[in-house]
Formats: sequence, C-alpha cells, structure tokens
Amino acid sequence: MINTLQIKNIGIIDNITISLNEGFNVLTGETGAGKTLIIDSLQILAGGRFSKEMIRKGEKNSFVEMSVSLPNHGFEDDTVIISREISITGKNICKINGRLVTVNQLREFMSKIIDIHGQHDNQSILNINTHIELIDEYSGKEIIKIKNEYKKLYQKRIEIKSEIDKNYGDDKLKQRKLDLLKYQLKEIDDANLKIGEEEELENKRKVIRESENIVANLRETENQLNEKTIDSINIAIKSMEKIEEFNEKYSKILSTLKECYYELEEVSRDISFFNSDICFNEEEQEIIEERLYLINSLKRKYGNNVAEIIDYRTKIKREIYEIENMDEYVKSLKDNLSKIEDEMYEISKMMNKIRTKYSNQLEEKVNNELKELEMKNAIFKIKLEFSEERQFNINGLDCLEFLISTNVGSETTQLVKIASGGEMSRIMLAIKSVLVDIDKIPVVIFDEIDTGVSGIAAISIGEKIKKISKKHQVICVTHLASIAARGDYNYYVCKEVEENETKTKVKLLKEEEVLLEIARISSGNITEISINHAKELRKMRIA
Repeated sequence: MINTLQIKNIGIIDNITISLNEGFNVLTGETGAGKTLIIDSLQILAGGRFSKEMIRKGEKNSFVEMSVSLPNHGFEDDTVIISREISITGKNICKINGRLVTVNQLREFMSKIIDIHGQHDNQSILNINTHIELIDEYSGKEIIKIKNEYKKLYQKRIEIKSEIDKNYGDDKLKQRKLDLLKYQLKEIDDANLKIGEEEELENKRKVIRESENIVANLRETENQLNEKTIDSINIAIKSMEKIEEFNEKYSKILSTLKECYYELEEVSRDISFFNSDICFNEEEQEIIEERLYLINSLKRKYGNNVAEIIDYRTKIKREIYEIENMDEYVKSLKDNLSKIEDEMYEISKMMNKIRTKYSNQLEEKVNNELKELEMKNAIFKIKLEFSEERQFNINGLDCLEFLISTNVGSETTQLVKIASGGEMSRIMLAIKSVLVDIDKIPVVIFDEIDTGVSGIAAISIGEKIKKISKKHQVICVTHLASIAARGDYNYYVCKEVEENETKTKVKLLKEEEVLLEIARISSGNITEISINHAKELRKMRIA
C-alpha cells in the first residue's frame, strides 16, 4: 500500500504530502482544486507520459515521490521509496530505493503496484495480453501445474528451432565452416599438446638461460677453494702439528682445522661434480623456444592455456561431426521437436478445457455485476479460440479476449472500442469486483469513474469499490455522495491563495467534517436536510 505521496510543482500544486491508509481513501473537493493533478502525479510516478506544461509556473522541475509498503517483494526493508523528477529541459531522474532506473524499468515495476482506472484510462483491463493471464489466475491451482510444464516445453521448443535455424545454411557456407574447423583441428592435433608441458618447458628454458652464469660462478668458487683456502688451511695444520704437544688448547685448534679441511674438500668435490653436470646445450634451447612459440601461437587463437585449447579441440570436433552428419543430426532435432510439440498440443487442449470452464463462470459473474450496475442490456463475453494449426504461443494454443455489447441487438466488440467512459468504467468495475480475490496489484486508483452515473448505479458503484477496498488499498476521486459516504478515510482537496499564488491543500477530514462534505456534494448546500441525508448515506459504510 501507499503510505505517503509527495507532490512538488505540478500545476497549481506547490508542495503537498498526503498520508494514505489501508482500505477506502476518498478524495473530494472543489472543481479545479487539484484532485485530478494528484491522480496525474500517480500516473507520472507509474511511468506515464509527462508534459513540461505541467510544471508549476516559474519552477524548473517537478517532483513526485511515494513510500510504499511491499512485504515479500525481495527488498531488505518492506518499505520502498519510488521517485521521479522531471526538469523543464525534459530530463528524467527515476529512482527505486535510491537506485537510478529508466522510465521503462519504472513503468514495469509500478505496473505490479498500482492499477489506475479513469474515464479513458483502464490500462490493465484494456490490454488484451492480460486477459488470458486474468483467466488463468481466476482458474487458480487447476491450471498452474500444467501451464508450468507447458512453459518448459515451450522454451525447449524455442531452443531446438534456434539450433536448426542457426547451424544449417547453404552448402557453400557449410563447407567453408567445415574447412575452417578441420584446419583448426589439424593445427591443434599436430601440436600434440600435453597438460603441464608449458610449465615444464618454462623451467627448462630458465635453467638453460642461466647455465653459463651458474657454471662461471661454480668454477670461481672451486678455484678459490683450491688455490687459497684449502691450501692455506693445510699449511696451518702442519704448523699446529709442530706445537700441539705443548698445550692442550693447541691440540683442540688443530682438530678444528682438520675438520674444516675435510669439509671444504668435500664441498670442493661437490662443486666440481655440479660443474661437470651442467652443460649449455644450444640445440636443446632452440627446440624449447620453438615449442613455447607454438604453444603461445595456439593460445592466441584457441584459449588462454593448454587446457582451454584442448577443450576447444573437443568442441570443434563435435561441430565437425554434426556438420558431416547433418542429415542425421537435423532429423534427430526434428524428431525431438515433433515429440515436444505433440506434448505441448495435449497440454494446450487441457488448458483450453480449463479456460473454457472458468471463462463461462467469469462471464456469468461479470454479467450479474453489470446488472447490479444498472447495465441490464450489457452482455460481457469471453472470446476463446483454439488454434488447431498449432500456432503455439507462451500460453498454449489459446487466443482469449474480453468482449462487450452494451445495447440490445448490437454485436459484441472489443472493450477498447467502447465510446462511453462511464460505461467503460462500470464494465471495468464489474470485472474488477469478480477478480478481487485473485488480483495481485495492491493499489487500485479510481479517477471520477462515476461521471454520468447516478441513482441506483451510483450506489452499486460505491458497493463494488468498497468490496474491492477489503482486499486492496483504494484511492478514489469522486463527485458522488453515495460513493464518498463509503470511504474509510475522506480527504478534502481545496485551493488557497497565498502571497498572490494559488496553491492546492489536502486535508484528512474528521467524522463531523465528512458529514458536512457529503452534505455539500449531495445537494450543493449544507442544510439540516442534507446533513441528515449524509448521515443516512454514511451508515452504508459499515454495510
């Protein structure tokens, strides 16, 4: 439901904030005070068109924002803030919870939140594409399961048809593609790639590139040990042997020197072995470089690494097989397609049977509602056609549309062709009343749908709207006392002059003020008789 609605700089509206409530919210007031501008603002917020002439005189932009409670809609918080700002230059800024969205995204989002109905604006009912969805929702669980099965098959059918269309052009294109794939396969196969070999080659190349440097340093180390260090220690040992008998400390020093001598001799032998083991092989280096160049060349064409190249080889080998065995492959696709279409046909017949059943029920209920709305000559009809030619669509083989005849003897026609706004509004209200339990849109807005209606029909309209308000938040602009009297919350819209400027004001009325407003709109004057009449009408609110 809408919690608050803020409107800035639209028409004579300067800056107003309206707090709305659950149930039946009624807007009444003076002619030209801005009631329609409030509905226009909701239309703008719903992604509707906007004329820069609507921007308040002297201002550079208009702004509309609403706070909506949307439990179980996937938001962290149940409260969602939706806004739209339009500048005099035509720039649009649309936001949902502070996130920028396009006008189309805003329109799509809001189509699931508010449903606006006016004299010539009954979008949800006039949209033929929604009619079959409404019947399916009305059918409930009886159709949901098989419709979901159908949709899975429908998607699979699209994929198979796309596969058939995508791969099989003329013979020349096919041959070109086959030649290219075979060339790629041969190039990869000739390379005889192995997982992990690139890393192994890189390591070998690194060793070869550093081998000269390694050998030079090993030789220098060996030379230094032989020429200086070991010989020097050997001389020192001989000198200490001459005096070791004179002091135990000399003997210990001699022992340490001998240990160093033997260890350095062993190190020298190891270095000599390492040195002889490392040899620079120019031929091997060339082979490694060529192999790495080949791998890198294949990586540029077929993948980021050897594993991806091998995966690509598997893919193109499969494509080659499919092209070379095309007739067989196409036949298997077509056989599968035929099987799926047979399943879809059977499910479509089941859905048609269910829709026929519930269309008949809906027709009867809507026609009863129309009689209560003083449209006794109107006939509501649901046209349901089944395509035996198997022209499958997302809903099966059914084409469904709501039709109406408003006069005795006239043929049924599309709802959109109804000329009278008053008739259209009552037809919409009749359908809405029947579908109230399954309609998932939380907010329903009625803008002067009572125009040209009076007497029993007006009372019946009030009853229907009240019924809808039990399941949805309703916002209704009305001029009829019998409808205003049923409001749970009544708002008075007026205009005031402040600092030589006309501005719209909106006030939530207390009960005694509601009675005075009902009295005013019922007779034009507030008298004891009109107040008593208002009290009688007000009693209908709890009926």
